[in-house]
Amino acid sequence: MRSSELDALTVRTGIRVEFYDPHGTRYGFPTFPYHAAPDGLATMRQLRAAGLRPNGQNPIAQIYWRHRAQRRVAYLYRLDLAAPKRTASPAQREAIAKALRARRTCRLCGVVRPYYIPRRYGCCLTCHEGNPS
Repeated sequence: MRSSELDALTVRTGIRVEFYDPHGTRYGFPTFPYHAAPDGLATMRQLRAAGLRPNGQNPIAQIYWRHRAQRRVAYLYRLDLAAPKRTASPAQREAIAKALRARRTCRLCGVVRPYYIPRRYGCCLTCHEGNPS
């Protein structure tokens, strides 16, 4: 980026340009400020929103910014190497549904509740109210 682009970025976003290091000389990894990542790169959240996954690739750059007193980082992955997200098989979906149903089933009365049974009590709220421990 040219300095005029960096000045415009500072005016538009209010971010400091100290985090701009496209060659990785300062931070040891190509670094861009918030809202200034090059095209063709995406964070994990952006990949997930697009229905993609990194496909085993390592991050090739990072976004660095300040949030309150902390510095935060988000790694960037190449979009052209990303693959579609995997979908669960019917057997996996069935196993998940069975496990979630077990979390809603009371151990004492055996009733399937519309909420997850609190692990603290080990039984539904109706049974817990009848047998306070």
